[in-house]
Amino acid sequence: MNRESNFMPTPDQDVLEVKPLRTLAPMFPAPLGVNVFNRSTAPPLVFVAPAGQFPGAFGAWNNPAVRSFAAFGGQDASGGKDAAVGDQDAGGGQSAAFGGQETGRGQSAPNGTPNIGTSATEPIDATPISVYKSTQPSVISLDDDDNDNEPYTGNQTSASGRKIKRPSHLSGYNMSDGLGIDGPDGTKKRPKSSSKKAAADNELSFMPPSSDPREIVEVVLMTFEALRRRHLQLDETQETSKRADLKAGAIMLASNLRANIGKRIGFVPGVEVGDIFYFRMELCIIGLHAPSMGGIDYMNTKFGDEDDSVAICIVAAGVYENDDDDTDTLVYSGSGGISRNSEERHDQKLERGNLALERSLSRKNVIRVVRGYKDPACLTGKIYIYDGLYRIHESWKEKTKTGINCFKYKLQREPGQPDGVAIWKSSQRWVENPTARGRVLHPDLSSGAENLPVCLINDVNSEKGPGHFNYITQVKYLKPLSSMKPFQGCRCLSVCLPGDNSCACAQHNGGDLPYSSSGLLVCRKLMVYECGESCQCSFNCRNRVAQKGVRIHFEVFRTTNRGWGLRSWDPIRAGSFICEYVGEVVDDTKVNLDDEDDYLFRTVCPGEKTLKWNYGPELIGEPSINISAETFEPLPIKISAKKMGNIARFMNHSCNPNTFWQPVQFDHAEDGYPHIMFFALKHIPPMTELTYDYGDIGGESSGVRSTRAKNCLCGSSNCRGHFS
Repeated sequence: MNRESNFMPTPDQDVLEVKPLRTLAPMFPAPLGVNVFNRSTAPPLVFVAPAGQFPGAFGAWNNPAVRSFAAFGGQDASGGKDAAVGDQDAGGGQSAAFGGQETGRGQSAPNGTPNIGTSATEPIDATPISVYKSTQPSVISLDDDDNDNEPYTGNQTSASGRKIKRPSHLSGYNMSDGLGIDGPDGTKKRPKSSSKKAAADNELSFMPPSSDPREIVEVVLMTFEALRRRHLQLDETQETSKRADLKAGAIMLASNLRANIGKRIGFVPGVEVGDIFYFRMELCIIGLHAPSMGGIDYMNTKFGDEDDSVAICIVAAGVYENDDDDTDTLVYSGSGGISRNSEERHDQKLERGNLALERSLSRKNVIRVVRGYKDPACLTGKIYIYDGLYRIHESWKEKTKTGINCFKYKLQREPGQPDGVAIWKSSQRWVENPTARGRVLHPDLSSGAENLPVCLINDVNSEKGPGHFNYITQVKYLKPLSSMKPFQGCRCLSVCLPGDNSCACAQHNGGDLPYSSSGLLVCRKLMVYECGESCQCSFNCRNRVAQKGVRIHFEVFRTTNRGWGLRSWDPIRAGSFICEYVGEVVDDTKVNLDDEDDYLFRTVCPGEKTLKWNYGPELIGEPSINISAETFEPLPIKISAKKMGNIARFMNHSCNPNTFWQPVQFDHAEDGYPHIMFFALKHIPPMTELTYDYGDIGGESSGVRSTRAKNCLCGSSNCRGHFS
């Protein structure tokens, strides 16, 4: 909300006196191989996107302005590392650099472009610089000078004429300026490398058929995360500790798999307030925040007849002394003052990102804010939350605890936006103290049966709870487990290790353990085999995940129009185990599909989105493992949770789901009757309803509970209008 300011500087503070610099253009570090002592003093040209979305998918490759744009950057080269430390790779390694709610939010113009201006009613007159310049640089480098972690490089010529060598992990990828031929549908195809022709032929297959910005962003993020998990799996097998997120990002950029190319002021199409991220590279590939390390993203643009450099996005992640206790106010520390390679500290300078923030105070333009916090599921990891649009209201200079002069900027959140960080802070309080949650009907619906309490909430009407059922945590099979075909386990000592060819369970899974070291499912399979009682490895083996039960703080809540639903107080990372569908296995010969059983689960095709969840092996030269709807074969198992079940019975249908089901075996070997486990399809923010696709009665695209078609109320942009 807007508040009047009564700020008065104290004796150790003084108001900034802005002095003109030689240029207001962003200053970038030299690309790999460039002689910084002999380069031109002319500032690089930066492509500027107008405030609003490109028409078409993936930044509209048929847009002439986009064709001329080689790479996106605009990095804060001042040495600022706000939000740069603490990203956690799924393998448990500490990162040093890269590191939503599911409903449509925000007010837009009729064409879908947000009305963002210098005031609430006046739009910014921002004209792309590319209109006035006929050439663009071939490379805009990162502010990260660590060459081993450089994802945006290729075989190109630097400003000094020296050849820039491509890292070995990018061999075969064309990282040129993207001026390839136009495809038949107007999309832009990159020049193809003969050594990667198979991958290139499949490049456009990853693009969603629609032009919905949200769908495009989700596909880009899902592909990145899948590639990262696969690379991590390969690195663990080879006992290497290379950054899987950097590898995945390099492949995405080399394949032109990214969204919202170019910079803009205001909302980013397809990105919603409350969306969460685990790596800085995720912010880059969707156009939310371009710098790989710097906390301040900025651009040159025109305000009327004047050029100016203004901030467009900041990431506040605790590296500097930021004050973010208030969910509507952020006191942000400027960048610089911390030496990257030593503990030497010096006063911050009013240049680059800091200057852009000061100019934004004068121009009063909105700034996107991403806040970073410690990942509650990983001691050394971070989680990034997009908190919407802010404006700078004050700035000053003060001495920090370390004795250096630091710039401070007070940002106020724009009113009328959905809650972002506020939801995060509330849910974390409930995790620490469940009694703080209001409108509680029952503190634990499972009555102690689950590892963590399942809260029952109704803040919609006066209904006291769902209909009666018996809460159980194990599937009731038609016959005892002792009479079923036994599972042949491994003989590994202590725990199963990646790359161990003698591990029987790894061989069951195609040669690789199905989970990362942090318990994330790498890719969807026809069947996942976990270690069981017949295995000699310990209960702490990494191949024992889903069988350990619920590890998330859930609440069953009353929805406004779809009965009871399920959501989590915790953030859920893509690939995380959620819960098992528990109930009674019913005799296939005795199932009457005409009977009304809204809790009957059948394993028909899980839908196109789930089928494409796998890591895209074509992009890394591996054969495709995707299964089409035509070749999918359902399993005979059918589970009814009508009379007895667990939290999974409350998961509602959505045509745009955020979870999927995966068959898992560990306690018997009758593959027709596996455990049905649910995993996260994408990153899921706290308090977001958990859903999966029940299926289409015409196309049979997912697990179905009833053969009677029902009107769909999911509200997603791709809603089919009905489900089975």
